[in-house]
Parts: sequence; C-alpha cells; structure tokens
Amino acid sequence: MTALLELKDIRRSYPSGDEQVEVLKGVSLSIYAGEMVAIVGASGSGKSTLMNILGCLDKPTSGSYHVAGTDVATLDGDALARLRREHFGFIFQRYHLLSHLSAAQNVEVPAIYAGVAPKVRHQRASELLTRLGLAERIDYSPAQLSGGQQQRVSIARALMNGGQVILADEPTGALDTHSGEEVMATLKQLRDRGHTIIIVTHDPSVAAQAERVIEIRDGEIIANPPPAPGVHDATPITDKPRHTSALQQFIGGFKEALMMAWLAMVANKMRTLLTMLGIIIGIASVVSIVVVGDAAKQLVLADIRSIGTNTIDVYPGKDFGDDDPQYQQALKYDDLTAIQKQPWVQSATPTVSQNLRLRYGNVDVAASANGVSGQYFNVYGMTFSEGSTFNESQLNGRAQVVILDSNSRRQLFKDKLSVVGEVVLVGNMPATVIGVAEEKQSMFGSSKVLRVWLPYTTMSGRIMGQSWLNSITVRVKDGYPSAEAEQQITRLLTLRHGKQDFFTWNMDGILKTAEKTTRTLQLFLTLVAVISLLVGGIGVMNIMLVSVTERTREIGIRMAVGARASDVLQQFLIEAVLVCLVGGALGISLSLLIAFTLKLFLPGWEIGFSPVALVTAFLCSTITGVVFGWLPARNAARLNPVDALARE
Repeated sequence: MTALLELKDIRRSYPSGDEQVEVLKGVSLSIYAGEMVAIVGASGSGKSTLMNILGCLDKPTSGSYHVAGTDVATLDGDALARLRREHFGFIFQRYHLLSHLSAAQNVEVPAIYAGVAPKVRHQRASELLTRLGLAERIDYSPAQLSGGQQQRVSIARALMNGGQVILADEPTGALDTHSGEEVMATLKQLRDRGHTIIIVTHDPSVAAQAERVIEIRDGEIIANPPPAPGVHDATPITDKPRHTSALQQFIGGFKEALMMAWLAMVANKMRTLLTMLGIIIGIASVVSIVVVGDAAKQLVLADIRSIGTNTIDVYPGKDFGDDDPQYQQALKYDDLTAIQKQPWVQSATPTVSQNLRLRYGNVDVAASANGVSGQYFNVYGMTFSEGSTFNESQLNGRAQVVILDSNSRRQLFKDKLSVVGEVVLVGNMPATVIGVAEEKQSMFGSSKVLRVWLPYTTMSGRIMGQSWLNSITVRVKDGYPSAEAEQQITRLLTLRHGKQDFFTWNMDGILKTAEKTTRTLQLFLTLVAVISLLVGGIGVMNIMLVSVTERTREIGIRMAVGARASDVLQQFLIEAVLVCLVGGALGISLSLLIAFTLKLFLPGWEIGFSPVALVTAFLCSTITGVVFGWLPARNAARLNPVDALARE
C-alpha cells in the first residue's frame, strides 16, 4: 500500500559563511497511516529539521517528498498552507499558544484560516477541550493554565481541522512526569482513533511508547525498523469540521482578521496608543485647519460682502480721476429707469453726493450728504435701528427728509432715546429725520466722515440744482453671473448714449480675489497639516515594523497552523488600518474639542463640521494605514515559518 508520507534521498543544507553545512544527508523514509512513530537522536542530529520538512514548514535542498502521493515540490505557498491546515497538526515543546487569546480561541485559529463558520468552530473547540479534560478552562488565558493544560490546548489545536498527521516536537520536554504521562496517553488515544502520530524526542522513555522508533545521527538514519502489522489498513480520518462557501469564507476571513487585529491592539495598549498618537495629531490638525480655515474664510468673505460685493457701480467719464466736463453729465435719470427694468437687476440706486454742514441746536459737524433712492440700503445690505427708508411719494415729491448714520446720530443726539421726527439742517435746508441706518463693520475699516442720506430728487433739485447723477449702483440678482451683468450694463448704456462716456466698477472682483487668497492660504495650512499626518504615518510604519519583529513567533505559529502569506498580510494590514481609523476618530474628536473651545473665545465665528471634512479625515486615516502599513505587513507575510517559530 502507498505510504502516507514518503521521503526519498532528502538532503537539507544551510549556508554558513562561504560554505554549506549539510544537516540531512540522503534521508529516505516511509510513514504509513495510523502509525505512531518516534524519531530519536542527539541534539544537532537533524531530527527537528526532518520534522519541519515532514510538516511542510521547510523545504529540502534536494530529494523528493510525497504526501498521500502528492509531490510537495509542485505545491505553491498557498497549497502548502492548505496542506498544513487540513492534514497536519503541530504540538510544540513550548506550546506556542497566543497569549492574548483564550484557550478556546487558540484552538479555533486553524479553523479560522480554513474558513469554518464561527458557530461550528466554537462548538468543535469546546468539544475538543472537553474531551481533553479542559471543559472548565475554555475561557482561560494561557497564563492561567499549567504546562500540562497548555500542552493539551496545543493538542486540541492540532486536532481542530482533523489532524490526519500529528507532529509532536518534544511534547513532554517542558512538562513534569505526571503531565508528560497524560500527554502521551492522549497521543495514544489519538493513534487508536486513526491519527498518524510522529514524535520527535530525545527521551528514550517517550520513544519506547511508540510502535516504531527511527534513529537519526549526523543527518543520516541509522535505524529504521519496518512498520508494525495492520497500520496499512488504518481508517481514514473523517473527523473534520464542515466548511462554508468561498464567499462566506472571504467575508468570515475578513471579519476574523479584523477581530484578531483588534485583540492584538487591545493586548498591547501602550504600543497601540503610541502608534495612534501621530495619527491623532495629524488628523486633528487636518480637520481643525479645514474647519477653522473655512470659518475664517467665511468670516472674511462675509465682511467683504457687507460692502456690497455683488454690486456694479457706473461712473461718468473714462476712468477714475477723469474730470473732463463733457462726461460729468453723462448719467441721466432715464438711465437709472432703464437699468431697473432689466430682469437680472435686484435693485438699482443713483447717487448724488456733496459735502455739507450738518447742524442741530448748537452742534455743527461736517458730513457727506448722499442723494439716493429707497433701494440704496437694500443694495448695500444695511439695516435700520430706527425708522425706515424713503417711500415713492417722498422721492417723487422731493421731500425734505433725511436718514442718519449711527455716528451722525451720536454726534447730534447724544441723550435722546429716539430721533425719528427731529429736524436738522442739511446745508441750509431743514430736513426731518425718518431713520437711522446701521452700517456693517468692515475689515477694511470705515471713514471718519459722517454720512447722511436724502432722496436723490431732493439732493439734486433742492440742494445741488443738477439734473444728472454722480453714479449708479446696481445690485445683481443672486446666481446671475456678475461679469455678464457688467457686459449687459455696458451694452445698454452705450446703446442709449451712442458712445461709451462712462465706466463700470465690478465689486465682485474683490470677492474673487479674497476667495482665491483665502483658498491659497487654507491650502498651504492644509499641506502643513498633511505633513504632520505623513509624520504620523511614518510613526505607524516604524512601530508596526517593531511589532512584526516582536510578534515573529506569533506569525510562525499562525503559518504552522495553516495561515497563508496573504492571511498574514491581510491581518497586519487591517491592524495598521484599524489603528489609523481609531486614531482618526480620536483625532476628529480632538478637532471637535478644539473647534468648540475656539467658538467660546471667538463667538463671531461660524464653526461647523461638513460631511466632506469628516469623510476626508477617514479617507486620510485609511490611506495612511494602507500605505504605511503595507511594508510591515509584507515583511510579516514573507517570514519563513521555521525561522519565525525559532525566534523567541
């Protein structure tokens, strides 16, 4: 009958300086299903190397190795992992249990990589531990178990996926006599159930309990008795957990990798916190700068809009400073009426201005008197603390009424609660006060000149005696392109005048310049914050590289029980991303705290968190985790199982 495990002329050598040291020298060996074999030899004889090759943890330099007729040399890394996962079970001298997992969770690890459903593997792990006398220790951590109990957990783990072949490396070496006897009794029971048991030991009393003892010395087999009768007819192992579909395996594998990453993070809280620190600071910087920068930008733009940035001013002449008499009377009342009829005009107001004396009682001050329409205050977004603007009858009747600014009210009426109805002299004309307008404070400051407003008909007819306008200010409807409105005004007035004896000034240019400046400044600050995020990402990479070094033995254990390189890569990558995402969430919380603190000290600032800022923060966290976690994860996935297991 075909041997279950068959080695032919196996040689294994390792580099030592410029030479090759040959550990195995042409080993040929056949092991049949159902056997209990002991491989004995002195330290350095090559028995551990032979066991690693038998368990597909290591590859021979030359020769052939067949498992159930399959040439192992033809298998890639994933196929070898599947072979270890589904056909082999490992029992190590030092148990090799994962300290941050419970006994049951340690037993379940091979089934996780086999894609077994959680409920099924939980049940099977409990059954195995109960069978091995650990029913009351299922939820205990390895540190809470004795050496013998840990070894029984290791045996249960070896049986989790069936364990057709059990490879035991010095299974009693770290145990007392009683515990060693219990472990050997368990291995015999497994042999009786049809498992193939291979024990590597230097203890003659342990080897004597095997049915077949193979002795190796200096890399060569010096004793290899024939198998005991009846082993050829051993019953195949059928005690394996049921597997799920490929999709369920993928989803389950991802969930389990996420859970294992979380458990690893929780088990090393200080290291995880230090890893997160750079991300927390980086994300908090990015979000805070975006949010606070946006609030500052809106404050600046609102300040600029307060002076009427969606307005277009029309002046006579060719440009500022042009005092050519032929152009001074270019703008007429009919021009104002024509502009007001345009569908894209929200409001339009003329301006006729002159510096006059303003008097009330014994108070005499200089003021700028402006003849405007009632829409002037709407154009510039001004509000009234008292009274209201002009009405149509006052405009048409050239009424002697005046609106004061808050500074004029303070100068003329220091002690009066209400000034509406009071009469003041504007120049030499008495005028009744009908309102007090509040000008918005601007970041550009304001003139020290007092300002009052009269109906433009009153200003031009009663005070100045002129029939033309000094300027026209047009407020464009929201959403209509300001540049197009400026072109429309130019075409309209040029057509009416037969020539272009005027020029326009579009205040929207100031807003666009300010927007561009604030965007540039915000981008610069964001780039500075991104640099801090990159520094945090480098910190994640460094600590994850240290983590890989610290957890090399854990990686070796996972590979021994069937983890593929891609599984290890996925786990460490998810761990890096998870660290960055949790750090990102904490960073966003920190930025919220910063924002609310700033709002207490800067009540005028409208600080709010847009979904874009939050999504961007989490994207930054994820990308940081993927980019800076990939190198450590790749290094972990490339580790050799044998070298990893040997690392303490």
